[in-house]
Amino acid sequence: MAEYKIAVADSVFPSLDPAKAALSDLDFELVMAKEPTEDGILEVAKDADGLLVTYGQITANVIAGLDKCKAIGRFGIGVDNIDIDAATKKGIAVTFVPDYCIDEVSDHSMALLMALARKIPLSNSLVQNGRWEMPAVVPLNRLRGRKLGLAGFGKIPQAIVPKAKAFGLDVLIFDPYVPDVVVKQHGVTSVDFDTLLAESDYISVHAPLTPETENLFNTEAFAKMKNSALIVNTARGPLVSEPDLVAALDAGEIGGAGLDVVPTEPLPSDSKLLGRDNVIITPHTGFYSVEALDDLQTKAARDVGLIIKGDKPVYPINPEVLG
Repeated sequence: MAEYKIAVADSVFPSLDPAKAALSDLDFELVMAKEPTEDGILEVAKDADGLLVTYGQITANVIAGLDKCKAIGRFGIGVDNIDIDAATKKGIAVTFVPDYCIDEVSDHSMALLMALARKIPLSNSLVQNGRWEMPAVVPLNRLRGRKLGLAGFGKIPQAIVPKAKAFGLDVLIFDPYVPDVVVKQHGVTSVDFDTLLAESDYISVHAPLTPETENLFNTEAFAKMKNSALIVNTARGPLVSEPDLVAALDAGEIGGAGLDVVPTEPLPSDSKLLGRDNVIITPHTGFYSVEALDDLQTKAARDVGLIIKGDKPVYPINPEVLG
């Protein structure tokens, strides 16, 4: 019998081999929940020393039922699916992987922006249907000298800055929690939210999902944006109100949207975002690359293993429980 048990609430990976490799210095067994419900997770995690989770909801009820757990590791950047307060009160360390898929998401954000600005999908669709017509896709605007607004300025939007500047874009950022030294280091201009909305030709959303930021982009925000402005969201779907976005597109209050995330995934087949020439939607693939998934599993599992052994993890959310 293995010395340690590590439960997995849910997984989107082809295999968990990278996670197992990262835990290879432990005598452990890895047990997957049959379904990511509270009961399903507790069935395998109740007596586990550690818990790994992707999208499963690790609620206060789940945490209350964990008898031996020392660590909960999130396969991802955000931790809004884990009740951090409940874990902290119970003395369970929570970890995440904040430097995961930085290249992938920043590349995807720029790809969506470029495709929108240059109307690539529309142009391709026209040509594929036998229409070689430049007038059907004009106007197109030069990128150089236009303003890209970044809502949030963590590691991913910071990685966007040099890519945006390579196209000649001027970069504005809104993030009340970022120190001035970071703003200066990246050569961007920090503005308030209303200024970001009013001055940006393009906006890329990168804020964390909190009660404060949910529906950050709503009717009021869209009304303050330029009629030609394009918005890209590769962060969290609920940061952008879908009904308000649809209304803004219908009213011509903004020029278009590129979305890798939406409030309800998968996107319902009757969504009013579908069938629009000025909307590009990808199925939450911005995070993905073969290399990124290996990194993600390795780093999340490694931190859980470190905590189980009594060592300090690299990326704790609540380090106060580690003593």
